[in-house]
Amino acid sequence: MSHPANHVCPAACAVRNLIPFVHVADVEQSLSFYALLGFAHGDTLQDLRGRTYWGSAASGKAQIMFAQAQPDPLPEQQAVLFYMYCEDVAALRTHLLACGLHHGGTYLGQPGPNAGRRVVFEISHPDYMQRGELRIADPDGYCILVGQLD
Repeated sequence: MSHPANHVCPAACAVRNLIPFVHVADVEQSLSFYALLGFAHGDTLQDLRGRTYWGSAASGKAQIMFAQAQPDPLPEQQAVLFYMYCEDVAALRTHLLACGLHHGGTYLGQPGPNAGRRVVFEISHPDYMQRGELRIADPDGYCILVGQLD
């Protein structure tokens, strides 16, 4: 019997796009936070009380969807890690600090200030991203790594 990994998916049924669908504590707060990264608000759905329980956002080809979590997400579980790219990580970091994100200093494996939420750390230069990589924690404590495009 052949192993499934040896089979190539025909083009007609190949997945063409991937959109992260993330459970968050507050959909509106997440939409506002990701707007700081250039994501424009898309569609939203509200419950009978008018609270947004689902929303989408996009920035160019990058897309994301948010849904109301029950219960709130636990940042220490790191259920989701986002990897994004931009043209100028230093300018993005300056922008985020000006928008009120907490300065996290050098990332040392700890969540940083503000209980590890809404934090931007110093730019690092790992072997795989020598032009620079920025670590950000969103309102739910999810890790966002942003690499510098060449």
